[in-house]
Amino acid sequence: MGLFDKLRGDSGKPRVAFIGIDGVPYSLIENNPETFPNLHALADEGSAGEIESIVPPESSACWPSLTTGVNPGETGVYGFQDRENGTYETYVPMGRDVQATRIWDRVTDAGRDATVMNVPVTFPPQQNVQRMVSGFLSPDVEKASSDPGVADYLEGIDYRIDANAKLGHQEDKSEFIENAHETLDARYEAFSHYLELDDWDLFFGVFMTTDRVNHFLYGDYDQDGEYEDEFLDFYGKVDEYIGRLRDQLPEDVTLVVASDHGFQREDYEVHLNAWLREEGWLDFESDDPENLEDISDDTHAYSFIPGRFYLNLEGREPRGSVPQDDYHAVRDELADAIQSIEGPDGEQVIERVVPKEEAFDGAHDDIAPDLVAIPAEGFDLKAGFSERDEVFSTGPRNGMHSFDDTTLLVDDPDAGIENANLFDVAPTLLDLMDITYDASEFDGRSLV
Repeated sequence: MGLFDKLRGDSGKPRVAFIGIDGVPYSLIENNPETFPNLHALADEGSAGEIESIVPPESSACWPSLTTGVNPGETGVYGFQDRENGTYETYVPMGRDVQATRIWDRVTDAGRDATVMNVPVTFPPQQNVQRMVSGFLSPDVEKASSDPGVADYLEGIDYRIDANAKLGHQEDKSEFIENAHETLDARYEAFSHYLELDDWDLFFGVFMTTDRVNHFLYGDYDQDGEYEDEFLDFYGKVDEYIGRLRDQLPEDVTLVVASDHGFQREDYEVHLNAWLREEGWLDFESDDPENLEDISDDTHAYSFIPGRFYLNLEGREPRGSVPQDDYHAVRDELADAIQSIEGPDGEQVIERVVPKEEAFDGAHDDIAPDLVAIPAEGFDLKAGFSERDEVFSTGPRNGMHSFDDTTLLVDDPDAGIENANLFDVAPTLLDLMDITYDASEFDGRSLV
């Protein structure tokens, strides 16, 4: 870099580059040093370890919590599908539905600049930051970009918002793997381009293709399957790209690499609304149900992914059947029933059941699920409102999210990763940038 390129670094204010690796379990990195030489070097020279994700460990809820430092009770986002009290209508949460303050808004409020790229649940792009390219759920690159110049550049390098997950449903995964590499390549090129501009104080970019590859190939890695080599080859490229990005960073920048949840093998899909119907908790008014509005008046409970359970409560749901006075008794009964679900071969399906008050607290905890089930390894908790009969099925995916085994690496040997969780990331980034904040506004704590 030339003299003028270094002027921002000479301001004396430390900066941060955050690279998200969606769904990458720390054990994958730790157990494969030959695949991840750059991340191992980062761990050796800085701090690294496994952290906990959030309840529920779904990207649509995780990224709002990671980028705000607070639980879904404050962000108001609990998953890919949510609903407000007093209605059976559902919606897909987008960026404007996140009710807590994002890390880049705090940076901007402090008079600093933030470049934000490909973070899930940020569409439409904010105009109050230096530049933003929204991630997952964005319709296209032009609409996802905060200004036309950014969009023109990205379209010129064949930048994609996401890999084509539909290709992963094919028995032959070759086309899916090729598409994942192309998506990763363009994402790296864009990250490298904007890092090289060196005009930001916070760079915040997410590789989401890792999550897509894990969903369709993680089981091959875990069980020596057909695509194990292709899986590790893909991650070798991820590691190479992060190593190159690290080498680009000026000395005043601290690199932080993190995932939003872990991953594990998937053997079965568990259709929880089919189970609720089988057990007498759920019924439909329609012979061909399509959505939540089709449940019958005598329904006692229903489910959203991943493992979120709601009582059909009087005074909260439009046609509530569970009296308010019976709430705790009925919820306890449901929790016991969920905990006792057995798999096709008698396996334990649910590791634990979390009541709402143990996971959610804030201005928006009134729309929280009453219970959240965390599955045992091998079981992916599904929902849906079709009148299907089977509780257990198999599909094209062989990998699923996990609550534990989430990744955090900080290029600072003094960072304390032990007993950390996803809520700790935002205050840590602020401390690394010497931006003051009120610690009481976070559910986490700074690790530096």
